[in-house]
Amino acid sequence: MYEYLNELLGNQILAMLLTACVPLVFILLYTLFAVWLERKVSAHMQDRLGPMRVGWHGSLQLIADFMKILQKEVPVAKNYDRILYEMAPVLVFTGSFAAFAVIPFSSGLIGSQIEIGIFYLMAVSSFMVVGILMGGWSSNNKYSLLGAMRSSAQIVSYEIPTALVVLSMVMLTGTLSLSKISDMQTAYFWNWYILGGPGTGIAKFLLIPSMIAAFVIIYISTLAEVNRTPFDIPEAESELVAGYFTEYPGIKYAMFMLTEYTNMYAVSAVVVLLFFGGYHSPFGYLGNTLGIGWLIPFEQAFWFISKGMFFVFVQMWLRWTLPRLRVDQLMSLCWKYLIPYALLNLIIIGIISLL
Repeated sequence: MYEYLNELLGNQILAMLLTACVPLVFILLYTLFAVWLERKVSAHMQDRLGPMRVGWHGSLQLIADFMKILQKEVPVAKNYDRILYEMAPVLVFTGSFAAFAVIPFSSGLIGSQIEIGIFYLMAVSSFMVVGILMGGWSSNNKYSLLGAMRSSAQIVSYEIPTALVVLSMVMLTGTLSLSKISDMQTAYFWNWYILGGPGTGIAKFLLIPSMIAAFVIIYISTLAEVNRTPFDIPEAESELVAGYFTEYPGIKYAMFMLTEYTNMYAVSAVVVLLFFGGYHSPFGYLGNTLGIGWLIPFEQAFWFISKGMFFVFVQMWLRWTLPRLRVDQLMSLCWKYLIPYALLNLIIIGIISLL
């Protein structure tokens, strides 16, 4: 996308700014919808209606809440570290926003088509750990510090099974490029890696159980990495008030919440790209049928966003279904089960890929 805008406008700085604005606008619009959706999902699961007064079925409630947050004063804790305190929410959001630079929404809508997209994605996600630690420690609050320590231990631990699954997919596809992995699953849904990937033969069918296992492992791991229930112990309100952002009011609190919902879509997008065809349609393209080539990128963006939103919905569904794990249960799940299973699955996929 950057190369296309640079060629069209002839101005590198303007092309760079426009490229950065596209994912930022998407994140803001998506977050408004996702927060409203979660409130409605939780309400209907509890036999309630949720927000109903501001706009149709409460559709404008988030805008009203945002206006209220902007007007709030910003009290701070006593003896806090001002520099780290101010930097933490910015750093957390920067890591989350930077991930969208390599996420392809369609064949023509991608910030940067670098060949190491997956590696870059996992690298920038570490910004979040640093920001969370900074926010918890600089707040001079025991609940914030404890929440930050829990979150860092959790994210670092669950990055290991995530990395093992990603490594198995890189070994199978032979590339680190997210757009290339997506293009390998083109045409129809039976070419998706969750169903063994493209091609025919016995190896494809032997891969299906391993692909399903890899999908389950990475989905559980990414759920823990974004601190969603049942892995939300870093911000367990019954124990830690609000966890690592207890002392953050107003717009700074909103930045942490924006990051949480942004991460929900980012990890869902990775799952879609690796296992569910990426931005490709499961049934072919209407643009090809009608002979309208310019329609295909819009169809791809629609399918990519729809698939990602489905997995975001599943995350919301799980939040209001499962109880919170204890710390020891959370660590046992990672180190005793997910990591050994992911390593075994890596070996199995390696053997089958040789066939």
